[in-house]
Amino acid sequence: MSDYLIKATSFNGRVRAYAIRSTNTVEEARRRQDTWATASAAMGRTITIATMMGAMLKGNDSLTVKVEGGGPIGAIVVDANAKGEVRGYVSNPHVDFDLNSKGKLDVARAVGTTGNLTIVKDLGLRDFFTGQVPIVSGEVSEDFTYYFATSEQVPSAVGAGVLVNPDQTILASGGFIVQLMPGADEEVVDKLEKRVQSIPPISSLVEAGKTPEEILELLFEGEELKIHEKMPVQFKCKCSKERIANAIIGLGKDEIQQMIDEDHGAEATCNFCNEVYKFSEKELEELIEA
Repeated sequence: MSDYLIKATSFNGRVRAYAIRSTNTVEEARRRQDTWATASAAMGRTITIATMMGAMLKGNDSLTVKVEGGGPIGAIVVDANAKGEVRGYVSNPHVDFDLNSKGKLDVARAVGTTGNLTIVKDLGLRDFFTGQVPIVSGEVSEDFTYYFATSEQVPSAVGAGVLVNPDQTILASGGFIVQLMPGADEEVVDKLEKRVQSIPPISSLVEAGKTPEEILELLFEGEELKIHEKMPVQFKCKCSKERIANAIIGLGKDEIQQMIDEDHGAEATCNFCNEVYKFSEKELEELIEA
């Protein structure tokens, strides 16, 4: 099954919702980053949620998510846009622990609980929109729930989960975001709270073959669900040799000449996709001329 997300509303438009299957997308990030199980779960949850947040944007708008909880994996950085394209990495991919007391991957231990969650949105304006909140649990989903309530003043329920195979590949990954719109009363809130608390873990639903539509049907059981859009999602990096060349040019002639004299070339690796770009002496000389 291909990865995709859906946008929907329920309770006569008083609630909006997103649900996603992100298994292949997270697996591609895992493969490129060579993450171990706990790091994969932390990165995968962040990629899953950031992809849905990207879908809330329009046109060429994009956002960058940074989770810095002070834990051993360091920072989780994810870029997403309004087209369902996402990329992400962790500073220290080789982090794994024994299962926690609930028998799950110990994401909070990997992420840490003493830092911040930062969202930077590029909405095509002169200035970027930046929102930042402290990490409240390190479990990622709860931290994004707190972000929406505190930074954007939108009461939300956020869920994301990742299951990892014994060989470190991704077995299942998915998530949902449910948000209250103006006009949602206490009855709506009570119903949603009960449903969110009672449904099985999102990763097990994806593993069982549940589609994003079926996941939202579980969440809104007994209520009308209106699907507005279905969008394919994928891991996609925007790096290129041309972009790297422009970055090298920005270093200045002296720095490039030093690369030629000392290293007889240059090599750069993209943090997001681990693609390696090599430049020969001749290519660097051409960059000096440029």
